[in-house]
Amino acid sequence: MNVEECIASGLLKKAFPDLKKARASIETAEHKLEIAHAEQAASIFESAIVSAYTAMFHAARALLFKDGFKERSHYALSLFISEKYGDKIEKRFLSELDSLRDYRHELMYGIEKRSEVKEVEAESALAITEEFLKTIKKLL
Repeated sequence: MNVEECIASGLLKKAFPDLKKARASIETAEHKLEIAHAEQAASIFESAIVSAYTAMFHAARALLFKDGFKERSHYALSLFISEKYGDKIEKRFLSELDSLRDYRHELMYGIEKRSEVKEVEAESALAITEEFLKTIKKLL
């Protein structure tokens, strides 16, 4: 699937470019990152990863708002960022956004028993989220 197919299927919707919403989404990303740090400090690593992904999601979403789109799917958001900003955002960030999207989905909705989330996984997710947020702010 590509961005045009996501638009045709309704996973992405065209809207008016909205820098106010883009800035609000960055503020939400910063708030979610603060929550992720608090969860990590409290050794709640599973929640820290979910909050880190949520921060990345809202940071990426800011670019959609800037470009005049709304998402109806986390997958479509990830695809949009990869296609439209793949030459401006380091590949490791795009890869991590997609990986954390899958990981978050499994943590929230998975029914199979999984191993305990490790502290190092949460630390890594938080570090990459901080860098990703800085990158997105520069693009805005």
